[in-house]
Amino acid sequence: MSRTKGAAGIAAAIVFAVFGTVHATPSRAWQIDPAALTPAIVTTTNLPAPAAPAAQTPALPDPALDQPVAAPVAPAAKEAVVHQGLGEMVAERASASPADAERACLATAVYFEAKGEPLKGQLGVAHVILNRVHSGRFAHSVCGVVKQPGQFSFVHGGHLPAIAHGGSQWKTAVAIADIALSGHAPAPAPKALFFHARSVSPGWHLVRVAAIGNHVFYR
Repeated sequence: MSRTKGAAGIAAAIVFAVFGTVHATPSRAWQIDPAALTPAIVTTTNLPAPAAPAAQTPALPDPALDQPVAAPVAPAAKEAVVHQGLGEMVAERASASPADAERACLATAVYFEAKGEPLKGQLGVAHVILNRVHSGRFAHSVCGVVKQPGQFSFVHGGHLPAIAHGGSQWKTAVAIADIALSGHAPAPAPKALFFHARSVSPGWHLVRVAAIGNHVFYR
């Protein structure tokens, strides 16, 4: 036997030992149903999308830091503030000449009836005259109320006496008249229609509203 045939025989013997005969049943690994296998990779296609971050609400400023907080005011302090405010208004409006005849009549009544009184008392007298104008029981104008017979003792024969207009008390009376007519200060004796000095007792059967300075006010 030749050397070539001997080598071929040895190769055939090795193949037979490893694989057996060529008629052996082949492996069926390629026939495995892929659906029967558990996937090794988990898909994220159908997973819910991550929630969007919540909208951030802008922080509001702290009122305690950005805005002043008013402290409670005691009743006595409130009264002082009101009185101080009236004084400031009088200082701003003090003038020797009233703007019109109605202010002149009102200032004249304040001057003769209350020039020595506190500012609130002077304002109270001014409001009595204005309340009479609007009441329907007296004249329908300031000058008509002031000049009405038998109402104010400083009026004689329907005429108002002359006043030295350069004095500080007259300027204050003009300012009080302007404040009362403009309504920039509350009436210290609301709805009062009458007043008298503390030194007299007229025996009026009226509702007492307030007592300011030397005057007592009624409605």
